[in-house]
Amino acid sequence: MMVLALSIIGVVALIALFLALCIKAFRERRELERHSITAESLHAMLAANQPVLLYDVRQPLDLLTDSDIIPGAQRISPRDIVENPSLIPKDKDAVVYCTCPSDKTSKAISQRAKALHFLRVRFLKGGLAAWKREGYPVERYKESFHLDTAT
Repeated sequence: MMVLALSIIGVVALIALFLALCIKAFRERRELERHSITAESLHAMLAANQPVLLYDVRQPLDLLTDSDIIPGAQRISPRDIVENPSLIPKDKDAVVYCTCPSDKTSKAISQRAKALHFLRVRFLKGGLAAWKREGYPVERYKESFHLDTAT
């Protein structure tokens, strides 16, 4: 009888843990959605001349493999933003994008900005690839930059 009671308690505890993890994952996804924008929505904002700052936050090596950039975007190294978050204005709408799988760099920048109470910074879902997939304009990045080889 004691073994059965302990088994039931164990199963209930596992179910409660599973539910708690599901709720946490749902909240994190919802929060990420709130701080993201689709290529279509960004394009509509830009077409309507809504003020939005664009930041290409790709790593330098990623820029070497694909030098396309969204017109009007400013390229800023992720390292520079982490060291100096004020490079992105707190009081203006801003969108960051990268070419990482799962938007890793732009999500990290967006989350860092949110932690510092920069509430108007979003990341472009799907990054530059999503923008290009929709056929939206790009241009070649022509500015010089250094490869950040520090570890």
